[in-house]
Order: sequence, then structure tokens, then C-alpha cells
Amino acid sequence: MSAMPFHQLKEKITPCIPSRETSPNRGTSLAQDAAISSNRKALREWQKANNIDRDAQIKLRRIAHICYQHPDLAEITTFLRDFGMMVAKKTETKRWYNGYGMDQYVYYAQQGEKRFLGGTFEVESFAELEKATQLPGATQIEELTEAPGGGYMVTLTDPEGFPVNLMFGQKLAEGGPMPEILTTNYETQKPRVARFQRFKPGPAPVHKLGHYGLCVKNFPAQLKWYTTNFNLAPTDFLYTNPDPSNPSHRLDVAVFCHIDIGPDYTDHHTFFMSQNPTSHVHHCSFEVHDFDSQNLGHEWLARKGYKSVWGVGRHILGSQIFDYWWDTNGNMVEHYADGDLVNEDTPVGWGPAGDESLAIWGPEVPKWFLD
Repeated sequence: MSAMPFHQLKEKITPCIPSRETSPNRGTSLAQDAAISSNRKALREWQKANNIDRDAQIKLRRIAHICYQHPDLAEITTFLRDFGMMVAKKTETKRWYNGYGMDQYVYYAQQGEKRFLGGTFEVESFAELEKATQLPGATQIEELTEAPGGGYMVTLTDPEGFPVNLMFGQKLAEGGPMPEILTTNYETQKPRVARFQRFKPGPAPVHKLGHYGLCVKNFPAQLKWYTTNFNLAPTDFLYTNPDPSNPSHRLDVAVFCHIDIGPDYTDHHTFFMSQNPTSHVHHCSFEVHDFDSQNLGHEWLARKGYKSVWGVGRHILGSQIFDYWWDTNGNMVEHYADGDLVNEDTPVGWGPAGDESLAIWGPEVPKWFLD
């Protein structure tokens, strides 16, 4: 048998190409200037371009609590306890629920047909409440005689009918006890010596209300109302491109807003809005201690038979670890931990809307999540 000519043998041999190792995952606490896309603008420039008079804004200090109406207070109380809240005070038709933070309560519920009653922000002074009463449709200043900690409140209504509650003068709670900050062992740094990690199953204790979100029909009008009337400032926008033939044509469809308190740092977002065919509340979100607390809370809610929406995973914008659930009345509520902090020097960022913009890891996002 004659040998095969070399040129024919060469054609039959499959080249042996060294395989490239898969790049390992990694996590980095990246400085904001490097983390935010190059598609950005300084906050004060954005405000100037949008004719925002910061002196005329009603000055918010922080978000305090969320308000809902529920047909069955006993049922929602059971859920909120399993979610990690405690009953601070109750009457026959009203409930106030607290966490372990300094807020007297983080959630208020009253008897009635299912309804969203708005987020509540603490303002800087009583004068800010007086300023708020001058806006169209504002209520008069009301003394909170029943609520824990007292105080005064004004309720506004945004252009799509969502209530916004402003509060001042509430006495803060003592708060606590604070969960232990666990010591963690890594590959070459092992400070936890002869100490064993142990956990007790149960609800994930809620610290505070972190943010809430709305789905709105007229995004530009709503954005203008919130950022003009209050010191709510955009941290990040999401956009779509309605005209593929013109890549530079962008349409903002969602925003993450923080409370602008100048050089002091605050949560990446306290308020969220996205464009939608209908107007409705999307979710409210409560801070918990850490990843272990969050996962133990997830397992507790699952064992109790509640319905998970999405989680556990980690968002990209805001960086927080998330876990979304349906309450017993069909409202979406979230646990979160480990969120970003920003201030007036944080540039406003823009990124494309889409599932890939929502999470870096976790279960697949439900297709209807932002509906």
C-alpha cells in the first residue's frame, strides 16, 4: 500500500488549535467614574438644561414609609410579619408596621378596597410643608394624631393621580437591635478563627423603606413634575431607540432618582419610574441586613406558600441584591441589600433598556416584570 501524498494527508488532518480557557467571573467595587457609562452628564448641567430651579424645590430629606389600602388587614398583617415587619400600632381599621431602624413605621395600611396611597417623604422643615400647600390640588397641613411619633402631613397628587405624602415633625424611634455584621473568611484572609457561622430560620428583618416605583403613561410629564417640584435628581436613565436607522435618536423610558442632598451621600435611588401603557404602582422595596438574611427570608416566604416574583439576584443599576414577592393582595414588594450610594458629584448616566440592563446574576427576568 503506497503512502498518501503529503498534500492529501494535510487536507484530512483537523488542525489542533489550543483551546482558550474560559475567563473566570470576578467582582469589583469600581469607582463611580469608571462604573458609569461614558454616556453621561453632570447632574447640575442636566438640571440647568431642564430649567430646574433648585431654590423653588420642596426639600425632601429621606423616604419614610409607604401607604396602601387593603381589604383584609389581618391577612396583610400576617404577610408583612412573614416579610420581616412588626406591628407598631393598630386600630380596628388601621395598621402601622415598623422595622428595626429609626422610623416609627415603614408601612401604613388601612381598611378598604385595594388601593395605593402613596410614598411618604420627610421634608426639611415645617416651612417646606407650607410651600407644598401652594401646589395645585394639595391638601392642607394635617396633624398626625393617631400615627406613632406624631408629626404633620400634606398630600399632593401627581399628574397621573398618584398621591405623594410629605411629612415633618415625627419623633424618631430608638431603633434596634442591629443585626451582627458577620466576619467572613476568604482564601488568604481568615479572620474568623474558632468561630462558626450559625443561623436561625425566620423572616428577613426589615430595616427601612428604600424606594418605590411607578409605571406611568406620560413619562416626560411625570419626570418634569417630580424633578421640578422636589429635590429628586436622576441617577440613571434607561432609553430605547425607536428609529434604528438613526442610532443617535434616544427616547428615555425609565429613571432612577435619588434625593439630592448636595455633597452628602444617599441611596442610588429612592424613586423609580418607567413608561407603560397603564398607570400603576410597580413595587416598594425594603432594606435588609445582608445576603444571608435575604436568602433565609426568601426560604421562609417560600415555605409559607407566598408567590415569588423574581429573585434572588443582583441588579446592575444600584448594585443591590434583590428579591421580589407578591403580597396577598397582588402588590409587588422587594427585599434588597448592599445598594450603591451617590451624591451631587455622581454623573447622570444613560443606558439601553432591556432585560440585560436589569441584573448581572439571578433567575431569568419575567417577561412581564416592567408591565
